[in-house]
Amino acid sequence: MLSILVANIKGGVGKTTVATHLAAAFAGEGRQTVLADVDRQKSSLGWLARRPVTAPVIAALDWTKEIGSVPKGADVLVIDAPAALKAKEVEQLVAEADVVVLPLLPGAFDEQATERFLKKLDELKPIRKSRKAVAVVGNRVRARTRAADRLDTFLGTVGHRVVTRLRDSQAYPDAAAAGLTLFDQKAKRLADLRQDWAPLMTFIVDPNG
Repeated sequence: MLSILVANIKGGVGKTTVATHLAAAFAGEGRQTVLADVDRQKSSLGWLARRPVTAPVIAALDWTKEIGSVPKGADVLVIDAPAALKAKEVEQLVAEADVVVLPLLPGAFDEQATERFLKKLDELKPIRKSRKAVAVVGNRVRARTRAADRLDTFLGTVGHRVVTRLRDSQAYPDAAAAGLTLFDQKAKRLADLRQDWAPLMTFIVDPNG
C-alpha cells in the first residue's frame, strides 16, 4: 500500500485541498483509496460526505481521536493532518507514511511555519536518512507577482525537493463545495490546472525517478 501524509504545522495552507485531490486522483485511476482525516475540524470527512455517489469511491477513516487500522485491500492511503502538530504526533504520522507532502502558501508567516516544520521533519531518522521522501508544494500561486517571486526565493532554501506549484483558482473551492476535485471534472478549461498536479503524482509514485 502507498501511504501519503499531507502535513504542515501552519493552518490554512491547503492541506485538505491537496489531500482530497490526491485521493480523488488515485481513486480515478481505479485504485482502492482511503482518506484518513486526523484534523478535528473534519474537513476531509465533510468533503467525503458531500461527494456524489457517481464519483470514484473513496473510503473514509476518522483518525481525529486516534490512529486506527486501514481496511484490507487498500491500495492508497492519504492522511490529512491537522495544523499545530506536536513532535510526537509528527513522528507517529510520518511512521504511517511513505511520502510526506508539504503544501505552503506565498507569505512570510507560511514560510516561517514551514521552516520550523521542516526542521522537525529533518530530526526524524526516516527523513534524515532519506528513507521517506518529502515533496514541497507551493499552493495558490499567482504567477508574476511579488508573492510568487518571494516564494520562489524561499523554496530555493528549504533543502527538500520542490515538486510543483499549484495555481490559484476559484475552481478549487467550487469543486470542494460539491464534494469534488479537478480530477472529477473533465472540462477542458481545467486542463492546465490539472496538469499542475502531474509532477506531484509522478513523484509520489516514484520519488527516486
